[in-house]
Amino acid sequence: MTSHIQHTDLALSRRARRMFEPYHTMIFFAPEARQAFLDVGFKGYWMGYFASRSAPLGSASAAVVTATFYHFHPDMVARALPEAWHIASPEQVLEVRLQAADAALRRLLGDQVASAEMAEAADLAKEATRGCSVNGRALFAGYSQLPWPKEPHLVLWHATTLLREHRWDGHMATLLTEGVDGCEAHLTYVGTGEVSRATMQPLRGWSDEEWDAAAKRLQQRGLLDEHGLLTPAGKQVRQAIEDRTDLLALPPWQYLGRERSERLLALAQPISQRIIDQGGIPHVNPMGLSSSGS
Repeated sequence: MTSHIQHTDLALSRRARRMFEPYHTMIFFAPEARQAFLDVGFKGYWMGYFASRSAPLGSASAAVVTATFYHFHPDMVARALPEAWHIASPEQVLEVRLQAADAALRRLLGDQVASAEMAEAADLAKEATRGCSVNGRALFAGYSQLPWPKEPHLVLWHATTLLREHRWDGHMATLLTEGVDGCEAHLTYVGTGEVSRATMQPLRGWSDEEWDAAAKRLQQRGLLDEHGLLTPAGKQVRQAIEDRTDLLALPPWQYLGRERSERLLALAQPISQRIIDQGGIPHVNPMGLSSSGS
C-alpha cells in the first residue's frame, strides 16, 4: 500500500462506512422489523436477525451462517437455524424485511424519503455497488442476486446493505489473516475502551469461560494486558485489521471516483444523522457508531 492510499483512500473508505451504517442497520433495531418477524412466527429477536440477514443465502444451515457472520457463538446461531426455515421461507423473510425497512425509514425520515437529495443519493449508491466483486465475498454475493427495489429510499437501503456486507466479507478475511477468531475479535474491540464487555458479550453468546480463554490467548500473544486493554502490539494489530478492511472495501469508491463519492457522502450525512436523531440507532451499540454519526 502506498502512503497516498493509506492516508487518503482509506480515510474515504472509513468515512463511507460510518456514514452509511445507520441507514442500513436501523433495521436491526426498528420495532417494525421486530413485530413483522414475530407476526411471521419467529421466536424472539435473534431468530429474526439470523434468518433475515442470511436469507439471501437461501435456507442456510447454522454452520454456514456461523462461518459467514464470524462473530457469533455457534450455539447462538443454532438456536435460530434451521428452525426458522420451517416457519418461513427465505423469500418470505426477505419480503417482510423490505416492508419493515420501508415502514421504518418512512417513520424516521418523514419528508426526506421523497426528496431530490434522496433520489440522487440512491442513484449514486447504486452506481457505487457496480464496483464490487463477488470474489471471496459470500454474503455480498447473495445480496447481489436480489432484485432492486423501485422507490429511491429503498434503492438506497439496498445499496447500503450491499456495501455493508461487501465490507463485512472483507473484514472477516482480514481477521482470518491476522489469526483473530470471532470471540477474540470482540476482546480487541473491548480492549480499546470504547465499549464494555457487559455490552458485547451477551450480544454474541460467548460464555465467561470462553471469553476468559480468548483473553488468555490474546495475552499470551502480547496483545492484551492484565486489565483487558490493548497493549501497544495489540493496538498495532487492531489498526492493521482496520486498515486492511478499509483497503478491501475501497473498490466501490474507486469505481465511483472521488468527486462523486464525496457528493454521495455529503448527501448521506443529513439522512443518516436524522436516523440517529430520531432514535433509530441506540446510543450504545455494537457497531461503535456515535451520536454524531461520525
